[in-house]
Amino acid sequence: MKLDVIKLDGAAAGEVELDEALFGLEPRADILHRVVRWQRNKAQAGTHKVKTRTEVSYSTKKIYRQKGTGGARHGSRKAPIFRKGGIYKGPTPRSHAHDLPKKVRKLGLIHALSAKAREGAIVVIENAESAGKTGELAKQVKNLGWKRALVIDGASVNEGFAKAAANIEGLDVLPSMGANVYDILKRDTLVLTKAGVEALEARLK
Repeated sequence: MKLDVIKLDGAAAGEVELDEALFGLEPRADILHRVVRWQRNKAQAGTHKVKTRTEVSYSTKKIYRQKGTGGARHGSRKAPIFRKGGIYKGPTPRSHAHDLPKKVRKLGLIHALSAKAREGAIVVIENAESAGKTGELAKQVKNLGWKRALVIDGASVNEGFAKAAANIEGLDVLPSMGANVYDILKRDTLVLTKAGVEALEARLK
């Protein structure tokens, strides 16, 4: 699969050959769903917590006598059936992460790239370098028509480009090792540098 390579100013900069094994598959929604679910569950904080009857603040005195009231026999206002009492079997801090085989994770990334290629939403640029000026980069991004884009560079991201992109809404930058299914699918446009294409192909082959 051949794609045109452009510069940030929109000028042509040749062509690049994308590997069909990584960019030409029929995307499978079930694999993408499994990987995104694994990612989001792993990222979930899991800090939800309720107070049990041992943690709510009430007197431990028996609330009324055992017999003769005509009602149920109660000893503690902390019981779960009372308003402001302890919660029974409520959420406690825990990890929501679950295991997913490495092969499935790798396949998910390949299918995410293929999904973007099938949509025609992949743009290849010569490099992602900037002097660090947000206004200049924002103008280039606007001229290229990128509204919600993810830029994937090679092993590392150019410091000036990362600094300039930090304040541009809808533009995210990642090194090739940070490329992941959720971020790729969340954006309308996937922008790859030539170094990013080579790094992804080396990582996924």
